[in-house]
Amino acid sequence: MHTRFRCPRCDKPAEAKLADSTLTCPHCGLQIHEPPDAWQEGRLKRCLVCPSTDLFIRKDFPQRLGVAIVAVGIALSCITWLNYWVTATFAVLFATALADFVLYLIVGDSLACYRCGAEYRQLPDGKGYAAFDLETHERYRQQSARLAGADGGKSGSSLRHREPSVRD
Repeated sequence: MHTRFRCPRCDKPAEAKLADSTLTCPHCGLQIHEPPDAWQEGRLKRCLVCPSTDLFIRKDFPQRLGVAIVAVGIALSCITWLNYWVTATFAVLFATALADFVLYLIVGDSLACYRCGAEYRQLPDGKGYAAFDLETHERYRQQSARLAGADGGKSGSSLRHREPSVRD
């Protein structure tokens, strides 16, 4: 299983494979050992980086690429519409929607943690996980903001929150 996380010690983004029940930060060498209650019935039940049990499933697709595909489709359809090529305009829009649908079908899933933003790929079984829940996300976001405000933002809080990541 491949994991992308922010190291609790050095606070740098890191990527690692889960090897021998341990994640190792490539920057500072911190070894994060897999908690004994992390897996249940072959499924990841809690984050390996933080103690959170709130995880959600999402498509493992760079959001910027998806937005770029839609933006190019809109730009091309505007050009064809400007030249009164109605058939070409709808063909471009249909091709953009078709490309988006095909990518949705072939791209795999990843599991993410609401609390620390760790992402887990190549899961043994991607079924049975909850989808993104805005209420849970907002709860962690507000709690992180309160903790950052309580210490003036000077020290790293034990509850770090990041927005669901947008990969390049």
